[in-house]
Amino acid sequence: MISVDLSKAGNRNSDPCGEPLLLFQSDRHAVYHIGTAEDSAFRSNCYLLTDGSESLLIHPRGIYEFSFLYHQLNTILSKEPVTGLVISGADADNSALTEWLKNYPGCRLFTTPFIHLMLTSCGKEEYTFHDVREEDRFLFTSGRSLKFIPAPFLPSPAAFACYDETSGFLFSGDIWAAMDMDWHLVVDDFHDHEMKMNLFHIDHMASNISARGFLNRIGDLKITAILPHHGSILPKPFVNEAMDYLRRLKCGTDLFYPDIKQF
Repeated sequence: MISVDLSKAGNRNSDPCGEPLLLFQSDRHAVYHIGTAEDSAFRSNCYLLTDGSESLLIHPRGIYEFSFLYHQLNTILSKEPVTGLVISGADADNSALTEWLKNYPGCRLFTTPFIHLMLTSCGKEEYTFHDVREEDRFLFTSGRSLKFIPAPFLPSPAAFACYDETSGFLFSGDIWAAMDMDWHLVVDDFHDHEMKMNLFHIDHMASNISARGFLNRIGDLKITAILPHHGSILPKPFVNEAMDYLRRLKCGTDLFYPDIKQF
């Protein structure tokens, strides 16, 4: 088994457009950070999870990054196709959907019914739909599995996270996202990073109830790292602090309607 020391993955910081970075490998199961061509405070991450001949692209990104990501994937997969796209949010990041499906025909989409409905605005292409609400676990042919965890109102009603049971990685979607022009792939100072998460969470997450409800769903998971869609990866030493951050978070309706009491 190869498990990369995430705290030493600093080569991505200076060259986010560099070669895909291996984050974990065990036998034929691997996780990569694909890289990002963005230069913004709300930098997006795209991850590839491979298991034998199967490969899932998590957070496939929008049309403006399609060419870059497609090139990056080819350095890993050669001529092998991506077999699945995991789409956990209904936003502009899905604007390249038709391009992904044209280049990977037969690709399966893992998402919720609501996001599945919203994807029609990106252009209609034939694909197999895996409803993560009805089937909350996907089994690779190897027997390894990926678990889907609902995260309603964080921030979308249809949001969900993914847990890779082999690596222990939690792909958290917008949860624990951060905004920062001085981007680092991996967090090395949680106190400093907390302020960067606040820039997103306070206005965009619905409420503390939503945050604590999600924590209840993941309480039994053995999480070795948190990999959000935006911002930086939280390695194992900061997982407990990340949970505590979400538990204490006051956001959304907590702040906009402080005088309204729960019943």
